[in-house]
Amino acid sequence: MPTNNKYEAVIGLEVHAQLLTNSKAFSTDAVEFGAEPNTDISVITLGYPGTLPKLNKKVIELAVKMGIACHCDIRKYNKFARKNYFYADLPKGYQISQHNTPLCTNGYIDITVNDQPKRIGLTRIHMEEDSGKSTHDQDPYYTLIDLNRAGTGLIEIVSEPDMRSSDEAFAYLTEIRKIVRWLDICDGNMEEGSLRCDVNVSMRLKGAEKFGTKVEVKNMNSITNVKRALEYEMERQAEALEKGETIYQETRNFDAATGKTVSMRTKEMAADYRYFTEPDLPPVVLTEDYIEIIRKEMPALPEEMKQNLVEKYTLSDYDASQLTEDKLIAGFFLLLIKETKNYKAAANWIRGPIRAYLNDSGTEIENFPLSPTTIADIIELIDENKISFTSASQMVFPELIKSSNKSVLDVVKQLNLLQESDGSVLNEFIEQVVTKYPDKVAEYKNGKLGLLGFFMGEVMKLSKGKADPKLTTKLLKEKLDN
Repeated sequence: MPTNNKYEAVIGLEVHAQLLTNSKAFSTDAVEFGAEPNTDISVITLGYPGTLPKLNKKVIELAVKMGIACHCDIRKYNKFARKNYFYADLPKGYQISQHNTPLCTNGYIDITVNDQPKRIGLTRIHMEEDSGKSTHDQDPYYTLIDLNRAGTGLIEIVSEPDMRSSDEAFAYLTEIRKIVRWLDICDGNMEEGSLRCDVNVSMRLKGAEKFGTKVEVKNMNSITNVKRALEYEMERQAEALEKGETIYQETRNFDAATGKTVSMRTKEMAADYRYFTEPDLPPVVLTEDYIEIIRKEMPALPEEMKQNLVEKYTLSDYDASQLTEDKLIAGFFLLLIKETKNYKAAANWIRGPIRAYLNDSGTEIENFPLSPTTIADIIELIDENKISFTSASQMVFPELIKSSNKSVLDVVKQLNLLQESDGSVLNEFIEQVVTKYPDKVAEYKNGKLGLLGFFMGEVMKLSKGKADPKLTTKLLKEKLDN
């Protein structure tokens, strides 16, 4: 941004997370992505006169979980409100939401950008229902409406305007996605729309206290596109301010193909929605005991588990961070270290060959074909110098993937990879090499110590790659240094 030395961004995010419930927030209609359009609907979803909503208690439980995870105050007395606006994909003509009694307030999420920690405040987390989906590109003349999504339970997570860069917004949204996945609140899939993000961004002169006029940006289906939209909008606004132009409060749409935002409409204010208390739903009153039960049933959160991996299993911060990016990966690691005490090797295998396999095959860890016990057996053979890590990762591991019913040792023997650890056999190989290259031996003894690698390579050739590297190195040094 050419004007980034003069202006700074003020960024807040509104994140909508579609809750992992079997039925909708206020009806028994099923929640299932990919169903035939307009099949998961009923007279309640369609807002027929005389129908009454009934709150799904799972919505409350998942929302409370998110509030606890984000260090929020949990409101005991909650009301729902009608948020009135008309879109074709909102059949009732209003959305059931929360207005002045949000379930969760005063929380925060910690992020790290460029090794610098920062705390992002949360204004509120509230419960509401989703609208349907409008599709504009399948018919040249009509907009197509699918109401399957209408009424699905959501939480909206509203941050304070604490972010100052697209990198901070990227880190914040990544952290939210990690938390909702970790707690099984939402699958976090932005491409399918189960996690959606609206961005509020304004620019102001550096050092100024007053915020600029904010612009809301919608329609971003990936965390990367949130970052791209922010970078474009920050530059657009800064350039407009430099030219003396007025920034208007509006809602803009992000076009991923062009990387630009375009104006959609002027921004509605709260009064435009004509909020009033939902007359068909009684207040929801939570007790401290109810909140504590949920708190006790929650798994250790990523930061807590990361700290545990560092302190109890002596892993590096980097290894612990990588392992706690995903709860199922972390769970696999915990199962693996029940089978092996080589914690570092366990971390290396998950971060290396296992993750590479998952990425290449498009497989999730829950469908990984090898058990933690099998990986522990591989680690044990490496630790016992019976196979090298290279042969284990490049030959044994792929073979086990293809034949997961075989034992590790059977595969190692089948591939003829057991390392030669008999000192007398290795000394015979070493003797042949030093006899063959007396000039190289003389150079080594005259200080050209880098030739040790040459001798190792020759021994490996003679042993067909099966010489134990550690023992071979030790025996070679003893031979050459005498």
